[in-house]
Amino acid sequence: MGNRVVVTGLGAITPIGTGKEKFLAGLREGRNGIERITQFDPAEYNSQIAGEVKDFNPDDFIDKKESKRMDRYAQLAVAAAKLALDDAAIDLEKINRERVGVFVGAGIGGMQTLHNQYQKLFAKGPSKISPFFIPMMIANMATGQVAITLGVHGPSACVVTACATGTNCIGDAFRVIERGEADVMFAGGAEASISQAGVAGFAAMKALCADHNDDPHHASRPFDKNRSGFVIGEGAGIITLESLEHAKNRGAKIYAEIIGYGRNNDAYHITTPAPEGEFQAKCIQLALDDAKISPADVDYINAHGTSTHFNDEGETKAIKTVFGEHAYKLAVSSTKSMTGHMLGAAGGVEAIASVLAISENFLPPTINYETPDEGLDLDYVPNTARDKIVNVAISNSFGFGGHNACLVFKKFAD
Repeated sequence: MGNRVVVTGLGAITPIGTGKEKFLAGLREGRNGIERITQFDPAEYNSQIAGEVKDFNPDDFIDKKESKRMDRYAQLAVAAAKLALDDAAIDLEKINRERVGVFVGAGIGGMQTLHNQYQKLFAKGPSKISPFFIPMMIANMATGQVAITLGVHGPSACVVTACATGTNCIGDAFRVIERGEADVMFAGGAEASISQAGVAGFAAMKALCADHNDDPHHASRPFDKNRSGFVIGEGAGIITLESLEHAKNRGAKIYAEIIGYGRNNDAYHITTPAPEGEFQAKCIQLALDDAKISPADVDYINAHGTSTHFNDEGETKAIKTVFGEHAYKLAVSSTKSMTGHMLGAAGGVEAIASVLAISENFLPPTINYETPDEGLDLDYVPNTARDKIVNVAISNSFGFGGHNACLVFKKFAD
């Protein structure tokens, strides 16, 4: 049997608040973080709204000179990692840095840098390209910058599995500690793809909500009959994972224990999930089997819940397949209704929401839920957060390319 792994720090940078306290308050309030895009003029775009992070200043976390050499997604990652470190109250000078690792991914990476440098290339020629172009753009640089900033030398990797990225990073980091390869891991995802190319690309796929440009607060409507596509978001979610022994030896506060991880692939289509949520269901079951618990033990599912027809229908069917009658007794909500879809960061932020549901004993709501849809008849925690003792929570993430990932968290008991 491997090491038990616990969550001791939470670092959230989201459209509804930066830092654990603001994020928690936003979840409890059912706060909407979606507004008209401000990072560029969206007037010519079909979708003109996004979940932008509004209260983030990189200078609060990163030296100005270093910050200028990072894409926004890496800035968000470094800041979230620092928040997770501070929240865990770890003194890195007192532990073995070679047993501290970083698994932070991005679904896309430095999209804004790519766009800006292409503009320079086409307008002024190759001599104007920044020497930092490549290291700012590549998707692994969030992990690299976090490791450099913290000065840690343990296992380091970047998982890129589209919208499952953050969840896979946490799950893979869990395995590293479980196997005894590290004592502490900073894990999650970061994304900052609210750029001209990013928005245009997703809009061209007909994936984005385009009929609420004048009413952004009601645009993201997971599981609602009148949903019309997802809303792009940005942010970062990084958690501190530790072996139980390491956490107890230093007297750490423990938010929850991570007890299960499942991952698989639909092998069906580049963007559309397999019919009936077949392999999403198998992924959830893999996580439950890994956790060695029964479906009846689960109290809450933080759903992938993108506000698209294929996801919301397929995920609901997957939950019914796995949980049977218990599907109608547990709570299912999508915090993307508040934040929008943060792509590679979504799994990290939603893992934090799941851990907070356990530690604070409440159910985050699915806001903008007004009209039930045929067959989508679970308890989606409509519009208002609800107090409830949550002993076990699941966080689902499903990404383009058929990537499925699922985490199981449990209230800690020694």
